[in-house]
Amino acid sequence: MSERDLIAAGGFVVLFLLMLIRVPIGIAMGIVGVGGFGMVTGLKPALNLLATSPLRTVTDFNLTLIPFFVLMGVLATRSGMSRELFRAANATLGSFRGGLGIATVGACAGFAAICGSSVATAATMTDIAYPEMKRAGYGDDVATGVIAAGGTLGILIPPSVVLAVYGYITEQDIGSLFIAGIVPGLLAVVMYMLTVRLRYGPHLPAGAPFDLREALRALRDVWAVALLFIAVILSIYLGIATATEAAAVGAVLTAVIGLARGRLGATSLLDCLVGALRTSVAIYTILIGAILFGYFLAVTQVPQNMTRMLIELGLGRYGTLVLIMVLFVVLGCFLDAMAMIILMVPIVFPVITQLGFDPIWFGIIIVMTVELGLITPPIGMNVFVINSIARHVGLGTIFRGVLPFVLVDLLRLAILILVPGLVLFLPNSM
Repeated sequence: MSERDLIAAGGFVVLFLLMLIRVPIGIAMGIVGVGGFGMVTGLKPALNLLATSPLRTVTDFNLTLIPFFVLMGVLATRSGMSRELFRAANATLGSFRGGLGIATVGACAGFAAICGSSVATAATMTDIAYPEMKRAGYGDDVATGVIAAGGTLGILIPPSVVLAVYGYITEQDIGSLFIAGIVPGLLAVVMYMLTVRLRYGPHLPAGAPFDLREALRALRDVWAVALLFIAVILSIYLGIATATEAAAVGAVLTAVIGLARGRLGATSLLDCLVGALRTSVAIYTILIGAILFGYFLAVTQVPQNMTRMLIELGLGRYGTLVLIMVLFVVLGCFLDAMAMIILMVPIVFPVITQLGFDPIWFGIIIVMTVELGLITPPIGMNVFVINSIARHVGLGTIFRGVLPFVLVDLLRLAILILVPGLVLFLPNSM
């Protein structure tokens, strides 16, 4: 084993030890990145890297879409759009057995289309949908399982902050990634709804009888969500705006709608800006750490060595892909979605390109794999978020409720691996 290999191995050991003692992952990756880079190239180049890389990251125009999309989600939540989505979904889908659970999935999908965060989607819907399902007689496992699974749509249905970060790391077109997530996202919604209906529906109470007038009134209230989704996604698809420009338009339009409807004032608008700033700073910290760590990977040739090792295993294209996905699922038991993407994609992406897989398709597949980590033990982020709000519901109860959706996610992954055209036909038509 060469000296660089020893430095690389030591770097990963130190990284996981730092995470084990709860050092934030962005800080941990930055420490290991600069330290390891310095061990290979010397102290002065490492200090120059530390001085220039963070500044380049925070001033990168392509990354400004992250705070805009975060702000858009915060403003939409503060403006009450999430409650309107749930009301509309319940009015149209909630009349039959299991309808309230199906409506929750629909509301999660709608909120994901203006939020971009799984954790925010799960937290918001726990506040809104969980009390309604409990009043209707749903068990804790079913109610929380539906919300945890529905929350994962936040990082798949565009706009998605995680997809944007994947696109930045791999130098892929973020707009194409957003458009590629539409069909897999809709497939997830349909399959989750079918799971609620077929697995739990016969044992769940029916909702209020369907009222066409009430349904139309509720649907009329979600015009703002529809307008935002169209303004952002359709402008990207038609080539009218880049993803960054669409994000800026979406954030401004959300603020204008909230102010015009009297749901945002000067104080609440300032609160939203502060909240979005805090979230954005956390994301940028992770990104800066990841970029510093990426330089360490480059000088120690970890991606090249990983590519050679995986190819030499002789598993074939799809065997290697499955191995990578299993690795992501295992890491998902310990890391959150953003951390997994930032830490692992620079290492495995060269393998994927050498095997001839489409990088846009792989982005969707790997984000869906990361979704599993959000709802699988021992550290399913969505599960812990729900538990922090509904404190009387045990983690075991939530994990039990989410199990059928994990199995459905595995089936959905298999479908999209076997039929990649479902992911690629929309971005290819741009």
